[in-house]
Amino acid sequence: QVQLVESGGGLVQAGGSLRLSCTASTIIFRILPMGWYRQTPGKQRELVAHITGGGNTNYEDSVKGRFTISRDNAKNTVYLQMNNLTPDDTAVYYCNTNTGGLAWGQGTQVTVSS
Repeated sequence: QVQLVESGGGLVQAGGSLRLSCTASTIIFRILPMGWYRQTPGKQRELVAHITGGGNTNYEDSVKGRFTISRDNAKNTVYLQMNNLTPDDTAVYYCNTNTGGLAWGQGTQVTVSS
């Protein structure tokens, strides 16, 4: 079973930055379209950014211009650079394929203080 391990979350002040990482234990990582999701209590998990195997990206409107998704296929890792964070970005962040087809990891908590 493929394992996804997220890291890089933490507590940051509004306007600050964080870089999240997610490593996948699969040799087919390079062909998988991957995404970053986030979830807050009582709400559904939402896809905020995704990237194809070839590097094409797409973003949810609220993070456009602030978040950047990238990948390093040699390291089986996908990243999410988050800049100009706001309290509304507070959530647990997860990675998965862009359809959520793999087993979910534990996520990484991002907390943005005002």
